[in-house]
Amino acid sequence: MITIAAGIIMLGILVFIHELGHFAVAKFCGVKVLKFSLGFGPKLLAKQWGETEYLICAIPLGGYVQMLGEGSGEGGEDGPLTPEEEARSFAHKPVSRRTAIVAAGPLMNLLLPFLVLPVAYMVGVNLPSFLDEPPCVGYVVADSPGSRAGFVAGDCIEAINGESVANWTDTGPLLIANAGSALEFSLRRNGELATVSISPEESALEGLQSLGLLPPQEAVIGGLAPGMPALAAGMEVGDRILAIDGTPIRSWYDLRGAVQQGGGQAQTFDLQRGERTLSLSIKPVRDEANGEAYLVGISPLQESVFKRFGPLESIKAGAQRTVELIELTLVFIQKMFTGHVSTKSIGGPITVVQIAGQAAQTDLSSILTVLAFLSIQLGILNLLPIPILDGGHLFFNFYEFVFRRPLSLRAREVMQQVGLVLLISLMILAFYNDIMRIFLGGQ
Repeated sequence: MITIAAGIIMLGILVFIHELGHFAVAKFCGVKVLKFSLGFGPKLLAKQWGETEYLICAIPLGGYVQMLGEGSGEGGEDGPLTPEEEARSFAHKPVSRRTAIVAAGPLMNLLLPFLVLPVAYMVGVNLPSFLDEPPCVGYVVADSPGSRAGFVAGDCIEAINGESVANWTDTGPLLIANAGSALEFSLRRNGELATVSISPEESALEGLQSLGLLPPQEAVIGGLAPGMPALAAGMEVGDRILAIDGTPIRSWYDLRGAVQQGGGQAQTFDLQRGERTLSLSIKPVRDEANGEAYLVGISPLQESVFKRFGPLESIKAGAQRTVELIELTLVFIQKMFTGHVSTKSIGGPITVVQIAGQAAQTDLSSILTVLAFLSIQLGILNLLPIPILDGGHLFFNFYEFVFRRPLSLRAREVMQQVGLVLLISLMILAFYNDIMRIFLGGQ
């Protein structure tokens, strides 16, 4: 419940920023704003201040700003307008002002990261230490694209499609840019140069991990789950697992197979604790979510690096990261529409609330980073030229600007109906993906 509440609050902040853009520019352009709402559906709170009613509604999945005469030169639901009202009607404003009002919402979402990411960098960020290390593969997941291509543990990637990579961070943008295309990896294996290729059908957008290529991870305990066998047996954070039932453990990735081989029977864990070694007998318990698997209740030690930037460096790093996130989002959308990225990558409101809620329970830097990421997604989504979204209204305005007349009411109605069907279909797909991720382990 805490995660859900925190996620809804963060989502509410993004919606508020978006609607504030519409509201502020509308007021600046002399348009009368009738309602400013966070959420849809039944009213939870309502307050009339001046000429605007401010609302918080029950369904926290968006919001709206209702302006006088919006959508019709005759006043829309408000009936015919008086000359005084026409002067403050959205529909009677020049196309340039209407465009500014519509564009202000998504632009506010795109501008927000330029403000919050520098603050995150000044506060300081904890980054996984492996991101700055050379992209050497610690483990290859069985039956993954990387495994089928011939990658082996220990391979160090030096270039992707001819472009050099110095660390794990460099690989992400290159994989996104080449999603749906053949990938050629130049790597060093046992001191010798080698080449590994992955077909366009198996190239991935989410990074090397989605190809089944994982970074090195030592078998060192970073966390112990309460009420689980490892903690009860006396295992401690910082213990290094050397062997299980005599089977050597060289990395964290060896643990799962070794534990499952025991079939749920008590196993001997050989550990290194400081300068001494010891053995513990631990009987795994069955995983309730997966009846065929066994757990002991341990998690790896995730080494991280804390980085803090000065004011000028923070502004520069924040701006660069914002531009990078915008570019990556646009590439993702382009690859998705061309069929090079699976629609399974689309996340819905449940995923958004989960991501936001988890971040909200960590530190300020993580909160601001996730806030910036989600704000960019919201801004770009609303700029898509789909009727009923801001991008659809911008398309109507562009038509009016070019042809010097508005699109016919009938044409707009038809396009809005089509847009509504598309949006509902997208929402259904997103909810389906969310449910698959939660209940069925879908990716």
